[in-house]
Amino acid sequence: MSESIVYQKAYSFAIEIVKLYKHLSTDKREFILSKQLLRSGTSIGANVNEAISSESKRDFVHKLGIALKEARETSYWLMLLKDSEFINIEQFSPLNDNCNSLIKILSSIIITTKERYFKKQTTHNP
Repeated sequence: MSESIVYQKAYSFAIEIVKLYKHLSTDKREFILSKQLLRSGTSIGANVNEAISSESKRDFVHKLGIALKEARETSYWLMLLKDSEFINIEQFSPLNDNCNSLIKILSSIIITTKERYFKKQTTHNP
């Protein structure tokens, strides 16, 4: 759909989250935490996709901000699933690394966009 690197990463991440959800709900019979993970983990890409077609730079930053919040929430659910022993370190590590990568990319895009488009213009009065 989009050639955006962050979109591609978020979409690939969402696919891995869906696979983990299937495993947790089918094999582990865990429904509550896995549903939260599914919701937040797939929402990242959906919000990035909305940002790509945003109406303004402010809307773009806002939508990416939501994606960033969802990524942070996903990180929380992943750690909770690991620490409660629903997933092992081999399942956790690559997903956590990808999630942290998305957090860094989204944060960077937001900061750069704000600096570039929303710098406060100061006027000097003699």
